[in-house]
Amino acid sequence: MKKILFVCLGNICRSPLAQGIARDYINKNNLDIIVDGAGTGDWHVGNAPYPNVQKVSLEFGIDISDLKARQVTPDDFAEFDLLVGLDEKNVADLKNLGCTNVVKLGNYIEGNPDIPDPYFFEGYEGYDTVFKLIEQCIIKLLEKEK
Repeated sequence: MKKILFVCLGNICRSPLAQGIARDYINKNNLDIIVDGAGTGDWHVGNAPYPNVQKVSLEFGIDISDLKARQVTPDDFAEFDLLVGLDEKNVADLKNLGCTNVVKLGNYIEGNPDIPDPYFFEGYEGYDTVFKLIEQCIIKLLEKEK
């Protein structure tokens, strides 16, 4: 069974979206993959996903209210087959911690985009765009990794 860990900065916006979208896709397609999420920082450990992230996720039919933020650890590098950073900085941070099995989520679609961090958005506008971008990448990733 393949295990994938999605990693962003605080594990309350982008990686919970990625985890929720992946979990939903895996369940609907009966894939044998386990997913989790973590942050490189420890500011939000134990917190639920950011309210606007939960809101947009529910608008697309995915409930991520059960997720809780945690910080990535060196043990994750061995436990997970693949760590997926949501932007170049996350990937660089993971590599600096000694992770070698890391890729950027945006690498799975044309243009290799960084996933923008909606935590820094003013208001709610743009959350749907981030959701759809992550979803596009997740589908390509899971189709490749199944």
